[in-house]
Amino acid sequence: MENSRIPDAPSISAVLTDVDGTLVTKDKILTQRALQAVNHLRERGIVFTITSGRPPFGMQPLVEPLGLTMPMAAFNGGVIVLPDLSILDERQLPDYLLPALTDMIQAHGLDVWLFRATDWYVRSLDAPRVGRETSNIQRPPIVVSNFDGVLSGVVKIVGVSEDHSGVAACEAAVQKQFGTQVSAARSQPHYLDVTHPSANKGVVIERLSRYLKIPMHRIAVLGDQANDVLMFRKKRNEHRDGQCKRRAQAARHLVTTSFGEEGFANAVEQFILPRAEPAGGPAVKATGQLHRLGQAYGSTISLATCSTMERLNNT
Repeated sequence: MENSRIPDAPSISAVLTDVDGTLVTKDKILTQRALQAVNHLRERGIVFTITSGRPPFGMQPLVEPLGLTMPMAAFNGGVIVLPDLSILDERQLPDYLLPALTDMIQAHGLDVWLFRATDWYVRSLDAPRVGRETSNIQRPPIVVSNFDGVLSGVVKIVGVSEDHSGVAACEAAVQKQFGTQVSAARSQPHYLDVTHPSANKGVVIERLSRYLKIPMHRIAVLGDQANDVLMFRKKRNEHRDGQCKRRAQAARHLVTTSFGEEGFANAVEQFILPRAEPAGGPAVKATGQLHRLGQAYGSTISLATCSTMERLNNT
């Protein structure tokens, strides 16, 4: 882990963290140290919330143990919900793109999952990682023989494969073919998430900044995967240590330990709490419509968990 003494380091009033690979363990467990770190943030008056590729119902099990009161960004920002899962904002993929997207993903050998705000659809319960995902988000999928009848109201498409290079190739192909019509990024080496172009974690940090009236240079973001890089790109200065792949190095400020080595708790204790400055005013109220927010400003303190980033392709 890098030295926590950073020249001209800003004070921090809010923390936005990714969930899988960052906040929870490989077995999707919130450790006692992670929970204590969140409590320490709360005691210091620091706003805390989460963003994830998970659906809203997959984030609900985290609400009570974390004591969440702020809006949460599900589907990488495709749906913004309050802790009771009431929807503040939903950004669906355009219906006319869905057939072409699903066809391209399947043509690359990936299985396809479709997510709406309250349901998810698969073609087989025996498809790769369906059982694991069912356990993670605590909601079984709806099995359909084909997707013809459900190609509307879709917030996220996921391409799934254990062929990590194939997932990376599909990511590049979707980005090239559909450009700014969608946001496409790997949330894990085996998952390609495709969402509305304004539904990505880079936009989440901007909207949170404006909503809380906290400039982005006072919001710390934590993440581990390719879709988290969009959060990291909202910062200016870089601190490199040569331990992670170039893609991670070029995007983040600081690297903490892996999620298997209490990376989240270590980041909070070493990098965030020493610069904590309580938030106040609008930042402590979880009301309002986030979809009305515009662009924000500034830069972030960004932290990546190194061991997971090392699994990214060097692109």
